[in-house]
Amino acid sequence: MREPGGWWRRKSTPAKVETYTRWSFHFFAVTEVAAVGVPLFGAMPGWLTALLLVMLVGHAGTCAVVASRALDWTRGSREQPVPMLWTLGTVTAVVAVTAVAITEHGPDGEDVETAAGGIFAVVLIFGAGVIALGVRDRRRVFALVGGFAAGAGVIAFPLGLPGAATLATMVAVLLGAGFLAFTSVFSVWLLNAVYELDEARETRARLAVAEERLRFGRDLHDVMGRNLAVIALKSELAVQLARRGREEAVDQMTEVQRIASETQREVRDVVRGYREADLGVELTGARGVLTAAGIDCEVTGDPGGLPAEVQSALGWVVREATTNVLRHGDARRCTVAVDREEDRVVLTVENDGALRSSGTGGSGLAGLRERLAAVAGTLEAGPTGEGAFRLVARVPVRAAGGAA
Repeated sequence: MREPGGWWRRKSTPAKVETYTRWSFHFFAVTEVAAVGVPLFGAMPGWLTALLLVMLVGHAGTCAVVASRALDWTRGSREQPVPMLWTLGTVTAVVAVTAVAITEHGPDGEDVETAAGGIFAVVLIFGAGVIALGVRDRRRVFALVGGFAAGAGVIAFPLGLPGAATLATMVAVLLGAGFLAFTSVFSVWLLNAVYELDEARETRARLAVAEERLRFGRDLHDVMGRNLAVIALKSELAVQLARRGREEAVDQMTEVQRIASETQREVRDVVRGYREADLGVELTGARGVLTAAGIDCEVTGDPGGLPAEVQSALGWVVREATTNVLRHGDARRCTVAVDREEDRVVLTVENDGALRSSGTGGSGLAGLRERLAAVAGTLEAGPTGEGAFRLVARVPVRAAGGAA
């Protein structure tokens, strides 16, 4: 059974920001209805209250749909919702005209004028703010806000609203719509920035892997290229000497054999250096990489004195754990601890961002289990139940030393 709130912790940081942004704009729709819809009750006749409430709920629902589709367009999963933007503009105008008409030509009473006037201003403010989500050009956003403010005057004054009240309404719409439009533009910018940062982090991890592959390829090229060139040259010389019946051909082929054996040894050294990891170096590298990624990393324990095969196996654990924190997690803090318990060493890596996938069956952790099994070690990985992810590797030092 999943713990409450687990769905939120399993989300990545960009997904959390996107969810928060979407529900914030949906909450705006609820705020709109609560702010000017509730005061309608008791302020005017029942049939008029029902009419305005239905129109207000329809406007708020349209705002919610437009906000959702505009955010989809921002993320590239939908085309720009131009028809819905025009629909929201039309609904906003209809509700605003109806509210002003009720103010001037409806039932008498200060409560009626206050309630209808509030609806008039609020629908224009929320309409402009939500439509700004579907517009990218700043000049168009400014024109949108100014147009709604001017439209407030165009609608209100001909329907009989006094000049001073009309001007005050225009200023209120300008300020309110401007604030909501700024909120919309900033929310879109923040959402895009968070996704771009997440993509940059994944790109950095891929570049680190590519750089390691290039280093390995460069080392192999240095070893193989030089020695193969010498082997080819001496082999050609031996062929020429053999054709002339010279005994020096045997010496040249003996030298070729020696160089080939030396090349095999050098290649093994290169591969061994690539496959074996020094635990101390890996711990230092992990702390540097995580710190550069904005993750507070704390390393405790002394890896010195451990057998080479144990350091190699645990070094690979640190590599894989660091990669998982960078690419699959949402961590702000990570701790790496090396502890010795009598005849075994325990490596614990814990971060406070639950991984987007548990990874218990992933190829990376499966490979680590195989490496640890070679030195009689074990690996445990999974969420801790407190929004964290913990990886624990245990290797018996005596068994590992005996296996070596």
